[in-house]
Amino acid sequence: MQILFVFLAAALGLAYGHNFDGFVFHQNICLFAGLTMIMPSLFNVKYKDVGLVLKHPGLMIKNFGMNFVLFPLIALGIGLVSKDFGIAAGIFLLSVLGGGGMVMHWIKKSGGDSSMGFLILLINLLLVSLSMLMLHLFGLYTSGYFEQNYENVVNMKNFAKAVIILLIIVPFVASRAVLFVPRLKALIEANRKYISNVSIFIIVFYLFGLQKSQMLFDVYDFEPELIPTAVGAVLSFYTAVLFISRWSYDLSIPQEKAAFWHSITRYITLALVIATFSSTTFGISMLLPLMIAYVVQIPLAIYTDKKITQAGALPS
Repeated sequence: MQILFVFLAAALGLAYGHNFDGFVFHQNICLFAGLTMIMPSLFNVKYKDVGLVLKHPGLMIKNFGMNFVLFPLIALGIGLVSKDFGIAAGIFLLSVLGGGGMVMHWIKKSGGDSSMGFLILLINLLLVSLSMLMLHLFGLYTSGYFEQNYENVVNMKNFAKAVIILLIIVPFVASRAVLFVPRLKALIEANRKYISNVSIFIIVFYLFGLQKSQMLFDVYDFEPELIPTAVGAVLSFYTAVLFISRWSYDLSIPQEKAAFWHSITRYITLALVIATFSSTTFGISMLLPLMIAYVVQIPLAIYTDKKITQAGALPS
């Protein structure tokens, strides 16, 4: 049923944007995601949990090595095979943005360590500038292969600061405030499933209803062959990521499970926002893999969570 909601939200968002004026992106969608998807997962996070970084250095190195070295290399290979600058850039951007607004929901729901998950999320967001630098280097060194001109990407420094505030600071402060109101905390936890489902629906509907998203109809009209190419690229990327992550983490350990979710889920919302500003550089087809990623990643996360819940770990 959750998967149907995701596809319904995507279809309704595209329909709304196509038939009306569409939404203009506002950073409040990040605030909404932070309060509804991240904040409820932080009730058990304590200040002393920062020490988990020192207790699990090998896990941290493994997770960041995968997210900033291995996965980008895989994305680079897939992008070169796609033969399209925009699709390649979109896949590469996904590869350098691990986790996301929904990752804490999946960590908590599957029994992972929320404290470790929050720390990895914090560090990933602090490294957004590194992700942007890697995207810049990607464009700089592959534009010749795609026979495209390349100009430096938009400076996302101010946006990165806003993301840290809206997705880290505000949700954490809000979670501390809720702890002083036990009845509110109990109400949120009792209705967590419904809150997350409604939140996912609203976020997907909003993003697919953005004015920029409607340019995908132009791709459909003038370059329809790019759609199956993008679908193949996204499926190939997530298949590789899931396979590698499954064999890299011990899902019987809560901390490993938290890192696992930061590998198989990508920060699509942030990637889509960056792509909105960068599409003039890489081409509108950059949006294609990111939009397709929504209807791949969320069902994949739902399926993975069910398998973890039922068997304690993914089947071999």
